[in-house]
Amino acid sequence: MTDNFSNSQQVRKPAVISTTGVVAAQHAGAANVGARVLAEGGDAVDAAIATSLALGVLEPWMSGLAAGGCMVLWRAKTQRAEVINFGMRAPLAINPADYPLSGQGTASDLFPWPNVVDDRNVKGATAVAVPGMVAGLGLAHQKFGRMRWADLVQPSVKLAQEGLLTDWYSALMTGANARALSEDPDTAAYFLDDGKWPIVGGWTAVEQKRLDQSALAKTLQILAEEGPEAFYHGSIGQDLVRDVRAKGGCLSLEDLASYEADHVEPLTYTWHKGTIFASPALTGGPTLLSALNALCQAQIDPGLPGAKTYRAIALALDSAFKERLNSMGDHESPTSPGSTTHFSVVDAEGNLCAVTQTLLSVFGSKVVSPSTGLVLNNGIMWFDPEPGKPNALAPGKRCLTNYSPIIGRGADGQLIALGASGGRKILGAVMQIASYMLNHGMSLEEAFHQPRIDVSGNGKVIADPLLSVEIQQALAAVLPTTLARRHVYPYAYACPAGVSRHNGLNMGCTETYTPYGDAVAAQR
Repeated sequence: MTDNFSNSQQVRKPAVISTTGVVAAQHAGAANVGARVLAEGGDAVDAAIATSLALGVLEPWMSGLAAGGCMVLWRAKTQRAEVINFGMRAPLAINPADYPLSGQGTASDLFPWPNVVDDRNVKGATAVAVPGMVAGLGLAHQKFGRMRWADLVQPSVKLAQEGLLTDWYSALMTGANARALSEDPDTAAYFLDDGKWPIVGGWTAVEQKRLDQSALAKTLQILAEEGPEAFYHGSIGQDLVRDVRAKGGCLSLEDLASYEADHVEPLTYTWHKGTIFASPALTGGPTLLSALNALCQAQIDPGLPGAKTYRAIALALDSAFKERLNSMGDHESPTSPGSTTHFSVVDAEGNLCAVTQTLLSVFGSKVVSPSTGLVLNNGIMWFDPEPGKPNALAPGKRCLTNYSPIIGRGADGQLIALGASGGRKILGAVMQIASYMLNHGMSLEEAFHQPRIDVSGNGKVIADPLLSVEIQQALAAVLPTTLARRHVYPYAYACPAGVSRHNGLNMGCTETYTPYGDAVAAQR
């Protein structure tokens, strides 16, 4: 390969193995929060709620209270999978005519839509959709929670009061988006030094700088004391709507009051090696199961994945994405960066959660609500700005998304909770890891370290150069193939996090190259 990077470097991240519960998340601090909840006797859902809120503080560029997402659960008592979907939707008062096409190329972010005048669907308050995350967490707590809501929110209050510790990775995230962040005064004050530069500590461990997240801490404290209703029917929602409308958006109190998360049945695919339970409707779940079906019908290697398996994976993903693009209208760029967060939880009783949540773009709309301290989503960008398309923008319409959390159950009784961040790359990463484990008998740790490919709908394969020459040649024989390394940034093969349970033993693992991600076991 012709690039600047080492050819001898090796990166490994051992899985955590425990008889107690395990939380695997994109930020170790959030995983620690969830693990403490498990240690205190909380259900996997309790730990998921606490982890979710902590991630909004520790990864504010990926998610937060203004996000949307989906939770797939496995309940040990009933031996059933269930889904709570809390995706975003367009405001009721939105007018598609307010998003005229400029006639000048494509959009500036994830989706190669025709460009909209002033990028109104990409950044700024006009890009803000109705958030669903708090409603989703509230519904999950109502149905499955064991601990008090306030006790699950309080760790995030403390984290926000302390403020996120800045470092080279937070500087990388803010620096890569500094120009856009500087356009909103409140966002610039939150994330940038002098409104221009990433905030980062010195070159020694002694000198530290933290983000001022005091406004977010106050919002989380209200949420702890008043419950999820405060977001949709109380003071948090009132402050949020006022700020969004002051910045030119159309979010309303009616939008918040009428929002409801959905408790639905999962999509299911069963073959002789196991069953996958996935999120339905406007998520990546249908496409993932379509790809998995094609893979399981193909000829694959009987042992470890080789040339036959990777060829089958590439063709299965290519076919599934063609179907998705034709029927659902998802045209996100296959080269777009990861802009989501995922975590997975398993408790000592065998309950599992796979949770994905997102602002959509990195830093969402690049706008901060000053009254609440929330980074606002840009969910309107999920919609095709051209009228008459399958995914065209309309008032109150649900957003089409790519997140694909799953629960897997092997023929031998093994359970898996798995998902990833990374836009269109999510589907392939989740399918491959699940297949490595169920079809090829790999452990969670082995599957996470196994090289992956990406086929995201453009008829091309991106392949890890660690794959053998034989596999690379087999891929090139069926689709144009390019090599790309696994790196800290950007994530060429998504950023997964998963847990497994087999014979009473729990395991957790996160993407090897994510510097913040970790799996943490509950300490008895």
